[in-house]
Amino acid sequence: MKRAMKNYVLLLTAVTIGFTGAAQVTSDYDNTVDFTKYKTIYLEGWQDNSDELINDLDKKRIYESFANEFKMRDITVVEKGGDLSVVFYLVINQKTSTTAYTNYTGGMGYGGRWGYGYGMGYGGIGMGTSTTTYSENDYEVGTFVVSVYEGESKKLIWQGISTKTINENPKKRQKTIPKGVKKLMKKYPVEIPK
Repeated sequence: MKRAMKNYVLLLTAVTIGFTGAAQVTSDYDNTVDFTKYKTIYLEGWQDNSDELINDLDKKRIYESFANEFKMRDITVVEKGGDLSVVFYLVINQKTSTTAYTNYTGGMGYGGRWGYGYGMGYGGIGMGTSTTTYSENDYEVGTFVVSVYEGESKKLIWQGISTKTINENPKKRQKTIPKGVKKLMKKYPVEIPK
């Protein structure tokens, strides 16, 4: 029982870490639109000044990553206008995770046998104890929304949403931002030509 409970706690911890570590990506699009006809795109900027939540280096990483992803799909990023325009939005929420670990210890017991030639006896009686330790971990979860609008009509035709735990290490963000954008753009209705 002790080993099974310990394995359960380790499994629960691993699942929790795995869930918060990987980006959760969803998207929606207008399936009546031919996305292959658009050849230029304008990165319009940030909605509701949500770019104030991140530094200039990360903003540059985000722009460059999206520009690269669109370029691989034969869509050119332009300074103004464009067949399409992109608007970014970011919200950051403070979260707290709680992990519990229960330590079971075997109990003390007594017991024995006695008898008067009839083999009467009893087994041991024992009691165990358990101690549960809780630890809390504060972290930030970022929800990043990318909205693509048709240039002339300003109609929303695609939206991608990525939710992920924010990594505080700048060196890791240098790699994770392009990877996150790539994962999100896999949902875009135009595939990279082979």
